[in-house]
Amino acid sequence: MNNRLRRVGVLSALALVTAVPTLAPASVAAKPTITMSGSTSVAPLAALLARKYLRFCDHCVNFKLLQGGSDIGVADVAAGRVTIGNSSRDPKPSDPGGLVFNKIAQDAICIVTNSANPVPGIDQAGVQAVFGGGVRSWSGVPGSTQTGTIDAFVRTPASGTQDAFQKIFMGSTKIFSGASQKASNGLIQQSVTSDPSGVGYVSLAFTKGVHVVPYKGVDCTLRNAKSGQYGGVRNFYMVTRGAPTGAAKKWITWITHNKAAAKVVSTQWVPLN
Repeated sequence: MNNRLRRVGVLSALALVTAVPTLAPASVAAKPTITMSGSTSVAPLAALLARKYLRFCDHCVNFKLLQGGSDIGVADVAAGRVTIGNSSRDPKPSDPGGLVFNKIAQDAICIVTNSANPVPGIDQAGVQAVFGGGVRSWSGVPGSTQTGTIDAFVRTPASGTQDAFQKIFMGSTKIFSGASQKASNGLIQQSVTSDPSGVGYVSLAFTKGVHVVPYKGVDCTLRNAKSGQYGGVRNFYMVTRGAPTGAAKKWITWITHNKAAAKVVSTQWVPLN
């Protein structure tokens, strides 16, 4: 994925990114800037937390939030291109040395279908059959109102959601080659919303406009994720090059220890405490 593509569509509408003008006053220029790249699942939470933190610390820092996928974030922070790499996957043995995965929250991954095809439920064998290519027609999926070919939408290899989905739902079964790869949660959400034969998986925060399929008899809801009843839960991390220092340390400490931050997390994600 080239640099231009992985940076597309990442600046928030509320001007989360504050560019420092060439002739900015010294007091503005002196503000530290926390730059982030990586997971499209972590990005919405990071944006909300940054907005809250700016009110909490009276605009003491600037934030720059980019996306591109968890592997991009991990690679960027390892190379020193960003302060924090956002990751929605656990550490890998292949990750560069010296990185610290600072856990900030947990998130539910939901199986989703088009609202015109409200599949009443699916188990792990069903997920593996659909996304592994063993079942290619909706007529082979119990409870489906569709009968045509299944259009499976999955994430790209750089995605932390893809990595977590493989581990939690697929196990040793590989995603079949005919699945359509998408670069973000939002693109899978859009694809499934517009395709009556579509099926995919997204972070809980991206389930508007689609049907959320119960997994192993449990609804993919925030309440069930918090209680531990829902099995499709993964970790969110802010990855740093060594232990966080300076402005990044203060912010991550605030995220993991402040009640206001926990309240933000608990709106759509699972707080650590």
